[in-house]
Amino acid sequence: MNNRQLTPAYIFFYLLFSPETWRALIGLIVSYFLTPQLLPPQIAAAGKAMLYVMIATIGYAGSGLPARWITGMLKRFIMGDQSPGK
Repeated sequence: MNNRQLTPAYIFFYLLFSPETWRALIGLIVSYFLTPQLLPPQIAAAGKAMLYVMIATIGYAGSGLPARWITGMLKRFIMGDQSPGK
């Protein structure tokens, strides 16, 4: 594999086409919206933080298929027939 120069455009497209980026983003969104619904009123700050991390991790783990679908659609939309593997 050739060594590529790290440019902002290269980093941007690497992150855009990576399923892991979308999985992390989906996990954070799920945690942001779902965790406040699950928090008991008497929980301490450390417990709240732990619950946010747990829900984000569950969201990350469960979003493999949607993340691959998003990545595939973006590759087809942006790159067309030039995407690798065709």
